[in-house]
Amino acid sequence: MLTKKEKIAYGLGDTASNIIFQTVMLFLTFFYTDIFGISPAVVGTMFLVVRIIDAITDPLMGALADKTQSRFGQYRPYLLYLALPFAFISVLAFTTPDLSPSGKIWYAFITYTLLMLAYTAINIPYSALGGVLTADPDERVSVQSYRFVFGMLGGLLVTACTLPLVSFFGQGDQAKGYQLTIAAMSVLGVLLFLLCFKGTRERVKPPADQQLTLKAGLKALWQNPAWRVLSLAALLLLIGMVLKNTLVIYYVKYFLQREDLVTTFMTLGMLGNIAGCACAQFVAARVDKVKAYIALQLLAALLCAAGFWVGSSQWQLAIALHIAWCFFLQMATPMLWAKMADVVDYGQWLTGVRTTGLVYSSVVFFIKLGLAVGGALAGWLLAFYQYQPAAEQSAVTQQGILLSFTLLPALASVLVAWVMRSYPLHRQRVAQVSADLAAREAAMKI
Repeated sequence: MLTKKEKIAYGLGDTASNIIFQTVMLFLTFFYTDIFGISPAVVGTMFLVVRIIDAITDPLMGALADKTQSRFGQYRPYLLYLALPFAFISVLAFTTPDLSPSGKIWYAFITYTLLMLAYTAINIPYSALGGVLTADPDERVSVQSYRFVFGMLGGLLVTACTLPLVSFFGQGDQAKGYQLTIAAMSVLGVLLFLLCFKGTRERVKPPADQQLTLKAGLKALWQNPAWRVLSLAALLLLIGMVLKNTLVIYYVKYFLQREDLVTTFMTLGMLGNIAGCACAQFVAARVDKVKAYIALQLLAALLCAAGFWVGSSQWQLAIALHIAWCFFLQMATPMLWAKMADVVDYGQWLTGVRTTGLVYSSVVFFIKLGLAVGGALAGWLLAFYQYQPAAEQSAVTQQGILLSFTLLPALASVLVAWVMRSYPLHRQRVAQVSADLAAREAAMKI
């Protein structure tokens, strides 16, 4: 049984990660289009191209972490050594040098690529760390609930403080305001990563005689049907989630015509996220995680789609639906990440090979691919509906923003629920796998 102190320490690592993740998801498209002056179509394409690079670096990072041996463990050292470089690159990504239009595109591409590489290098070992803190399937849900409550607190910090801090630091200069805001948040992120490093301990070890190569690890992954299902579900989930969250600012500012409510809208949604994550363990302890996950996706889809019929003057109802969508969608998130640890165990049970880092890195790749596709779709859809930065939008543009904010993310959640019907690791199977692995380990010690 893990102590609350260690669960909190682990959660602080996601507070640090989520400061950047939520800033990218909520503000980077708007920053590029309205502050730095890059067209939405170019931004969308750039987001997608960077994921091609991730296709190579993510499994390599997972394999590297799996092979790491140090006095600090396999995964914790990366929190110690990469926190500061990650913070520095984050500031570079939100810096606006005076360049030509093509120079701006190249600067954005290079710094965004570096940011995603740094995110990969620190977040994949951090995510894998959650799978080796404990072997107890129920405790894993608890660990991930703590993780995402604290992660969403980082998101709450972003939604509540970013725009006010931009105004405070910028004093009318938004470019300077964004740069200094991210700098302040990055300093906090470094401190939180160090607290996570100090307060956690790795307990679940790979088989003592395991000599894992990248080729063997990838082969073992492909032989794991639970991994294939979870990866596809993660991709579809993030496409819908990121599409909706990227368009929040545009929806509130240009459809609801309430720019003054942007911070309130996002902050209340983040509070819904936190409440949903906090309830995940309660639900998972009483209902099979797979059945609960499917039901939550369908409920989130219904709430998201309902927003299509909310009028531009009904901002109170729009906020209420957004909070409810955040609550039920994020209630499912700790269950998804707890399933990753179950997938690692299942892979070892099937093949005899334990691929913790590769499982997490590959699923994180599909999460980041969803992040890219969702962000790219947002940019392309804005361009398709003829969005004009900082201008009054046409009725066609407003309707396009509404459709893209409601019906398309709802469709993504329905597809996630459909895909998860094939996921094999229901509660009884997870318990069987855990017991069999424990018996194998005990037999090897005799």
